[in-house]
Amino acid sequence: MKRSALGMAALAALMVGVAAAPVSAETYRLSHNTNDTTTWHKGAEKFNELLQQATDGEMEIRIFPNAQLSGGDQMKQAEMVGRGALDFVETSAINVTPLAPEMAVFSLPYLYSDYADVDATTGGAPGKEMEKIMAEHGIIVLAWGENGFREVTNNVHPIKTPDDMKGLKMRVAGPMYIDVMNALGANPQQMQWTETFPALQQGVVDGQENPIGAVIIPQRVYEVQKYLTTWHYSYDPIFLGVSKKLWDSWDAGTQKKVKAAAEEAMEYQKEISREATASGIEFLEGKGMEVYQPSAEEIDAFRQATKPAFDTWAQKVGPDLVENFQETISDAKAN
Repeated sequence: MKRSALGMAALAALMVGVAAAPVSAETYRLSHNTNDTTTWHKGAEKFNELLQQATDGEMEIRIFPNAQLSGGDQMKQAEMVGRGALDFVETSAINVTPLAPEMAVFSLPYLYSDYADVDATTGGAPGKEMEKIMAEHGIIVLAWGENGFREVTNNVHPIKTPDDMKGLKMRVAGPMYIDVMNALGANPQQMQWTETFPALQQGVVDGQENPIGAVIIPQRVYEVQKYLTTWHYSYDPIFLGVSKKLWDSWDAGTQKKVKAAAEEAMEYQKEISREATASGIEFLEGKGMEVYQPSAEEIDAFRQATKPAFDTWAQKVGPDLVENFQETISDAKAN
């Protein structure tokens, strides 16, 4: 009897321990393009932190930088999320254009002049329209973040006029930028970001174009590039998206928590990107880069030179969609 009583007590203690044990977290995979020093990665980390808080640790995110889960192919990530092979993606609009060509609208040359223009579109009707388009491709856009205004760097000479682009071998991220570089007389070469740093280092390409705060500084582009021009020629938002299949499997309460965490995380990511950009010129000059900041008249010369690419891609993404963006920007300026 004594042994039996002891056995029952041990079993009871075990049952209490089991009941008290925390439920194991559901772990989801998130893929993004860049390395773990960037604002992209910091935004993903913030999302994981906020989601764990919101769900009492029942949901967590495992982050895979450098497009590891798609073999380094930054264009493929969105397609994988769209068919449910990946859970989450943090990527830029230009990188999903093979899947949804309309997303190129954000990056049309000289569509935007400042952050107020950008925020009016991502936070307004144009942003909602793009979210609808992505949902048709199996991706729910949870929130918009920022890659930023793409500035041009190279190792040959300062770029002050469109003529200075002629003959330069320029790494680009997508098809629209190929047309832009061709319009300027440059030699565009599309390649994955993971291949770009060594290509710049070895002189395979002369230059590249990317945002200061989100890429040029954290990815240490200044170590392999001498000249930078702040021509603000194209803007590139990023977004945090989730597989529609996964999204539809959650109840409304879970969806609300995931979306709220994503929105707060991307607001944080946008804020630190803009802060890094604001202080970036001085930082880059301190690292030995020669920075040229064009006048309004010089910017207009680049705008006119890239207009053929604008017109070509405005037709591809849809004139009505472009008009929606332009009207939203115009209304924002008027107010």
